[in-house]
Amino acid sequence: MAKRVAVLVGSLRRDSLNRKLFNALKGIAPASLSLEEAPIRDLALYDSDLEGAGVPPAWTTFRQQVKSADAVLFITPEYNRSLPGGLKNAIDVGSRPYGSSVWSGKPGAVISVSPGALGAFGANHALRQTFVFLDVLPMQQPEAYIGNAGKLFAEDGSISVAETRDFLLGYLEAFAKWIDRSAP
Repeated sequence: MAKRVAVLVGSLRRDSLNRKLFNALKGIAPASLSLEEAPIRDLALYDSDLEGAGVPPAWTTFRQQVKSADAVLFITPEYNRSLPGGLKNAIDVGSRPYGSSVWSGKPGAVISVSPGALGAFGANHALRQTFVFLDVLPMQQPEAYIGNAGKLFAEDGSISVAETRDFLLGYLEAFAKWIDRSAP
């Protein structure tokens, strides 16, 4: 049975390079993984005053989706050498209320994507720093920094650079093995 992976696409833009990569990954993922987006676009900014009876429905849906997944995969751009605000907000929504974090004990991985040459290195590592507090079990190797992503996709949305496609397939296969080794 395929492992269910909640995928958080860090860019809110509908036609972002990150979303394109997510769609392309669904097409090459091994049969052992089912990649399912956990949308972050409609999450209200985290505010503890909303906990209790007034929890926004989008928070509840998001929390349930991540909690029921076997693992989490973050696909993120880099904004100002860190992760984008929408993704940070999703992390905060999932980590609350205190003691009820949906992240705790989940195997996780990060793919950072950028049109620049550094492949969103800063965002990748900023996100990994949050994993310590969240108790996400990060796959350490291989790491995935996808630079020059503007030249990566064919018109049909597939990954047109064979070396990158092969690397990402290997990355997903390694992630599947990581999930098997580290999932409770």
